[in-house]
Amino acid sequence: MKRRRFIAVSSFFASYSWFSQCAVWWFRMIAKFGISSAGFVLLLGVTLCFSQATPEQQKDFAAHIQKARSYLDDKRPALAIPEFQAAVAIDPDNVDAQANLGVLLFFQGKASDSIPHFRMALKGQPGLVKIQGLLGMAESRTLDFDDARKDMAAAFPLLQDRPFQKQLGLELIGLYTENSDLENAAAVIAQLRKADPDSGEVLYAAYRTYSDLAGDSMLALSLAAPDSAQMHQLLAHEDIRQGNTNGAIGQYHKAIAIDPHLPGVHFELAELLHTSNDETVKKEAEQEYHAALSENPQNEKSILRLAEIDAQKGNLEQSYREYSKAVELQPTDADAKLGLAKALIEMNQSEKALPLLEGAVQLEPTNAIAHYRLAALYRKMGRVDDAKQQVELYQKFKEMKEKLRALYKELQVPPKEIRADEPDEQVEKDDEKRVEKQVDKRVDKRVDKHEQ
Repeated sequence: MKRRRFIAVSSFFASYSWFSQCAVWWFRMIAKFGISSAGFVLLLGVTLCFSQATPEQQKDFAAHIQKARSYLDDKRPALAIPEFQAAVAIDPDNVDAQANLGVLLFFQGKASDSIPHFRMALKGQPGLVKIQGLLGMAESRTLDFDDARKDMAAAFPLLQDRPFQKQLGLELIGLYTENSDLENAAAVIAQLRKADPDSGEVLYAAYRTYSDLAGDSMLALSLAAPDSAQMHQLLAHEDIRQGNTNGAIGQYHKAIAIDPHLPGVHFELAELLHTSNDETVKKEAEQEYHAALSENPQNEKSILRLAEIDAQKGNLEQSYREYSKAVELQPTDADAKLGLAKALIEMNQSEKALPLLEGAVQLEPTNAIAHYRLAALYRKMGRVDDAKQQVELYQKFKEMKEKLRALYKELQVPPKEIRADEPDEQVEKDDEKRVEKQVDKRVDKRVDKHEQ
């Protein structure tokens, strides 16, 4: 079990190998994390600490430190290690010397040897958060996962060095995940995403952790309330994710039969039905949007969808009222502002539409349709340069959207067409078998982990 956990953690961060034999490479790694200038290697602060030192000891200590500094300046950190070892032999309580020695040993792949020196440094000066972070990494590499989690967790939120904090945080997430502590893993991810929202490493870790959280929640719900409305609602989500639209509809109907007042269920079913090309199904979707509104008259999304439906039917005044209500309920909904602006333009009230379109592109700068409609309105008003700029933005974000659509098309299972006359008995049976297999796999995985 220990070996499997370590392999999982180390593979999660395989791109950050610590075990090179090249001295120059180690020096670059030290520079990468700001060690020489940001608090890992503290050469300038190394002085003999104990008051009873003889002149000869002081001289020897200073000589070893000077040699160590010279070796590091020459990018030969391996040769600096014996000098620091000699220095701490003279003064074991010297925080800087112990910290330096621990850092150099760690980055030479000698994690086990670095640990006592990190601990001595922290004993003398507990506030060295980078040293505590490296101690946690060293403990992880020696399979001391409990201490590793404690030290990394203590250091992580206090780190000011963002690159090192990200490195430490990613490794801490791996340890939490391997210990099935997904809540704490998610908390670390939240901090990392706030600090570096566009990091591919952080976003992938978030995807994996949130997926595991969703899986654990599904298993917990299936064990606690297998016949609940919430369980059928969850199964509908799983069916949608796998393209089994008719199976999802069946699950939503089961959920509604158990609890017609289940929060969100009518809107979710309406959203799914609304994707159909079958007019009968589309009418059912409209009914579900109204059902969602009867449960919650402030459901802005349902009002917005009904406004879109009325606009498609040519019911301009009704759609205008619904768009206006949606904007009133949710002023930060760019789609609502976009729809209301379109209705106003069709009602020959372009001057009222302008601030709505400008607000929409501010709320969603990547909304290509909003840029297109704003460009058209600027052109109509004679603002040629502004119109040209909006057309350029429209083209930019349209191309971006097409690329994303192609990417997601590769990832997604094509959904089945929803038809009013589709028999769902066999679909539901197949769906139940599939869910049983998924649950069995997750149960087996959890039992296997506990047994080991």
